[in-house]
Parts: sequence; C-alpha cells; structure tokens
Amino acid sequence: MSGIKRFIVVLLFEGVDLLDVTGPAEVFSLFQRETGDATGYHVALAAETLDPVTTAAGVRVLPDMTFEEAATRSIDTLMVPGSVEVDDQSRVHAVTDPTVVHWVKELASRSKRVASVCVGAHLLAAAGLLDGKRATTHWSTAQQLAADHPAIEVDADPIFIRDQDVWTGAGITACLDLSLALVAEDFGETTALRVARQLVMYLKRPSGQSQFSVPTEPAPTTRRMDDLRHYITQNIAGHLTAADLAEHAHISERQLVRIFKTELGMTPAVYVEAARVEVARQLLESTDDTLERVASACGFNTIDTLIRAFRRKLNTTPTEYRARFRHSV
Repeated sequence: MSGIKRFIVVLLFEGVDLLDVTGPAEVFSLFQRETGDATGYHVALAAETLDPVTTAAGVRVLPDMTFEEAATRSIDTLMVPGSVEVDDQSRVHAVTDPTVVHWVKELASRSKRVASVCVGAHLLAAAGLLDGKRATTHWSTAQQLAADHPAIEVDADPIFIRDQDVWTGAGITACLDLSLALVAEDFGETTALRVARQLVMYLKRPSGQSQFSVPTEPAPTTRRMDDLRHYITQNIAGHLTAADLAEHAHISERQLVRIFKTELGMTPAVYVEAARVEVARQLLESTDDTLERVASACGFNTIDTLIRAFRRKLNTTPTEYRARFRHSV
C-alpha cells in the first residue's frame, strides 16, 4: 500500500439517509481491515454542530467535527449524502437545505474530488457543482433534478457517473458501488475487488451500468469458470475464440457456450469483447499509448475493431473516452 492517508469528509444533517452515511464509511473501513493499511483512509463525519444528528431512519449519529472545522482542512474526498420528503400525493422530493448547500459549496472548494450519494446529487446541483456535467441520482428524483437544473445532463440509468473530479451515485445502496469505485481509483481494482468480496457484492453490477462504472465481471459460480476468466485475462491479446477456450477447458464448444450463458448470461464472444474493452478502458485512462498500441494490447486486430467495440459497449469512442477519463499524472 502507498501509506498515504486520504481524508474523507461525509456530511451529516437532519433527516439524512442513514445508509448514505454509513455505507461509504463501511467500505473505507473494510479497505483498511482487508489490506492491513491503517493509514489508507481517515473518515470524518461533519455537521453544522457537534450535537447528535437524527437520520431518516431515526438513528442518531454523532459528528466528528463541525462544517467550520472541516473547512480548515484539505479534503481528499467530500461525500454528500441526501435526504427526501414525501408530499400529500406520495411523490418523493429531494431536500436541499440552503445551509447545507452553502457548506457543500464551501467544502467542495477545498476538496480534490466530490461525490454525491443517491439524492445528494441535488445538493451538488444546488451548489452549482454539476452545471455542464453528466450526473445521475435516484430514479425517483431524476426528473426533478433535470427540471430544476437544465444545465445538467441527467442520466438515471447508471449506478454511478464520474465526470472529471465529480462523482454522482444512483439509489441508496449505490453508495457501496460508488465507494468501491473510489477505492479502485485510489488503490487499484484488485484491492477494490477484495473489499467487494468482503461485502459479498459485485465490484460492478451485472446490469444498469454505463461507461462511467468501474467494470468487473460477476463472481464465477464454478472453478471451471474462474479458470476460464483467468485464462482470458492472462491471454487478452491472443486468440480467444470459442474453439480456443473450449480446448483450454477440455470441453466441447457447445458445453462452453452453455456454461457461459448459465453462469454469466452471455456468450463467450460477448464476454471476451467486454474483457478486452475493459483492458482498453484502463489503458486509455492510465497511459498515452496510441490507439493502435491499445488495440493490439487488447486483442483487437485493428483500430476500427476497437472503435466498434467501444461504441457497442460504451456508446462512445476510445478518443472521446480518453479525453474525459484520462488520469492526470
């Protein structure tokens, strides 16, 4: 591990959704337990005062510091949870308290990255942090977000979206997916996968995702599938036809197709292409390699094949993806 302590501030306010607060804290805590790196993260809960905060679940939570104290610190990640209210027609509305919005804006200016959980996206929007960006939120308030803030490109489908240094998450339990993605960005996807396994969840859910999610396949249900996935990963630039995979697994092609459909819900060809796109995505984010080199390293015969795969899987091009997601060095 790097030994770098990353300071994470999670906002607290009356009526906040409890899991929005405790979910991310649990992920970052599990990271430290799983890796033995006690200096990986320092999570602090911040509120307007040090008085207990009553969450939407009725559970009272004690802040670690005030908003004013947090504003004196350099923050690595600001986590902004959300809160909702229900009107007389049983319609759900996100709550945007002006005081909280003020502190979101203030603390965001001292943060390297900002992430909202569920309807916390409405607080980011009210603070002007999502203008000109693509964002997601809980499906029940997505229309409200789009109507209240036309400068935001709202997409209710993804589990989470990253646009530069601003992240937004969807439903309440998506706080776990989002937090795992932050761990993956900080310490790599292998480490994040270890944490995901402790949570007994996917690092990437098998549906409802977009190009902004951190892709990882569903956990295999048999040792044979685990071996096939490992073989594909280790030979991503080579020949990975159904015949090649069947020969490696010492089974017929018909059996191979049946195993993939039963355990992963897709054909071997679809899985291999997804795995190659994932490797290409990582290279585009972390290197300056040419598209030709990226295509070759991922097993795509030509740049055109790479581009077509990106359009199918991510609805974008490799060049567009790199322009938005290339990590700064």
